[in-house]
Amino acid sequence: MAESKKKFDIRNVITVSFAHLAHDTYSAFLAPVLPLLIERLGISIFQAGILDVLRKSPSLINPFVGIIADKICVRYFIVIAPVITTISMSLVGVSPNYIVLMILVFVSGLSSVLFHVPSPAMVKHFSGDQLGKGMSFYMLGGELARTLGPLVVVGAVSLWGLEGICRLIPFGLFASSIIYFRLRKVTITKPSCKSHDIGIKDTLIDMLPLFLSISGFIFFQAAVKSAMTIYLPTRLTGMGTSLWAAGISLSILQFSGAVGVYFAGSFSDKIGRKKVLLYSSILNPVLMLAFVNLQGMYIFPLLILSGFFLFASGPVMLALVHDFDTKHTSFVNGLYMTVNFIFSSLMTLLVGIAADKWGMDFTYQLTAYVSACAIPFVLLIKSKK
Repeated sequence: MAESKKKFDIRNVITVSFAHLAHDTYSAFLAPVLPLLIERLGISIFQAGILDVLRKSPSLINPFVGIIADKICVRYFIVIAPVITTISMSLVGVSPNYIVLMILVFVSGLSSVLFHVPSPAMVKHFSGDQLGKGMSFYMLGGELARTLGPLVVVGAVSLWGLEGICRLIPFGLFASSIIYFRLRKVTITKPSCKSHDIGIKDTLIDMLPLFLSISGFIFFQAAVKSAMTIYLPTRLTGMGTSLWAAGISLSILQFSGAVGVYFAGSFSDKIGRKKVLLYSSILNPVLMLAFVNLQGMYIFPLLILSGFFLFASGPVMLALVHDFDTKHTSFVNGLYMTVNFIFSSLMTLLVGIAADKWGMDFTYQLTAYVSACAIPFVLLIKSKK
């Protein structure tokens, strides 16, 4: 007889989503202050891109963290990680040189791994048979953080200067204390599933076709995504826009992305993961070309539309990966994050190199055409329940 599904545990799903919000708000500090760091430390756009890659580089150990997380209590990771990220990212403004900045960014990347590997597995446990909806709530926390983060850090810079960002540390520590008291009694029991006798190696072989397909999708989609997130404030300030206006533009994009991720996961529960990914991969290049060629009052509506579809794939991809019936949920999620890091970071570096060589305007147009190559990989995706 089929196993009855658990109900959707809204309270604990929201708690993990809030933890995601608290953690990623501080992670989102880097892009808005990049123009100031570039000017202060005398680094190139390519070196600025390396910072984002360095921040994501600990993702290479995601599968190993996942193996550990599958064996111990994951709530400790979810409480401690926001503390580390809060401190490290709040200190970037006082970095005396590029090396120290790289160290701080790398430390924040390590704490990000500790948070992001086990947390989707926890959401899966609380989501019952509404996995897409649960991942939408989870991703909503992250996208709201990337909306709030630029506003918070730009506001701090306006009030206290670049060095004053460190004054934001107490707020992150307070949020972490709330997370601790909400999750301190939560225990995650291992799911009962038909694949309990399948080891990590066999799980990897079973999911290899899916990971090959999503690798191509991630790589080509990252062309537009890196241009519209990491490099957006740099491009806008280079066009004469103020740092405050550039930060607001990034927040508009991220807030629209939060709306997109909220609806995308639930839609994928109803119409299928593949259809949602296909729609977004078709519309993203079109909206990018429109953003490059239209100016003035048209920018903000385009930011809203672009954000909605650009981030919609996030919860859908997570749900697609976690649809697989396995006891190694944290390992599988860690593997997905590693794939995501490798291919998105590679594209981020390529976009930075192109921007240094040919300029931002041409590079932005080029990313639109490159991102269209994600469409065939969506068609190759074969999901499995």
